[in-house]
Amino acid sequence: MISEEQFQKELELIIINAIREDVGDGDHSSLACIPSEANGKAKLLVKDKGIIAGVELAKRVFHYVDPNLKIETLINDGAHVKEGDIVFYVEGSSQSILKAERLVLNAMQRMSAIATKTQSYVKLLEGTGTKILDTRKTTPGIRAIEKWAVKIGGGENHRFALYDMIMLKDNHIDFAGGVTEAISKTKQYLKDNQKNLKIIVEARNLKEVEVILAAGGVFRILLDNFNYEDTRKAVALIGDKCLTESSGGINEKTLRLYAECGVDYISSGALTHSIYNMDLSLKAV
Repeated sequence: MISEEQFQKELELIIINAIREDVGDGDHSSLACIPSEANGKAKLLVKDKGIIAGVELAKRVFHYVDPNLKIETLINDGAHVKEGDIVFYVEGSSQSILKAERLVLNAMQRMSAIATKTQSYVKLLEGTGTKILDTRKTTPGIRAIEKWAVKIGGGENHRFALYDMIMLKDNHIDFAGGVTEAISKTKQYLKDNQKNLKIIVEARNLKEVEVILAAGGVFRILLDNFNYEDTRKAVALIGDKCLTESSGGINEKTLRLYAECGVDYISSGALTHSIYNMDLSLKAV
């Protein structure tokens, strides 16, 4: 996984780029009608229900736009919220509040939706010992905040990107000439380049599970689009030789059934690519 320092750098880049994109050479709507010396106060109002996420990000956005803005937090990230709840107040330059408003709302609405969906999956897995993972199926440019939201919702992050873990999927295997060849070449690559990256290998059937185990040195085997029976067989075959992960079209109806097959992890792109934003608004008070 990426370091905390790199993760924080990703967040910084998201904020810088989003403000550049939205504000450009100035928020002319506010500049046109609001005096530069005017101060105001606004509240973050919940108009939905679920898990709130992005409060800490909102603080960073406000402080990036104007270090003098003051934020009073009433509800923290990860808390259950309902319609009518006030998450925080922000006070200071009216122009600054308006400049930050859209980025704060866009980010928090999406992060809250992801956290809410993630927690619903976590609850479905209670008592099984299986953990939910996100994927790289994120919105380009804002991966860091979407993966942060998964953590807030109680899930776990898969690899962050292509550089922090090896994942050999079907196309890698086919292009490399087979499972054994792909794993062998990967081990040699890591040795030659003095890199210490964990290796995950996708298996398309039980035969490939056997080949992966024979090759050795794999951190986790991804059981992609396996049915329940073959998943149970694969878990028994793998034992404690490495970790197991199920993936491939798993949804709310099938999630627990796969978990009951004994896998360590289930990965789901739906946590980030199939959500509906939570309804939030920033209102002047």
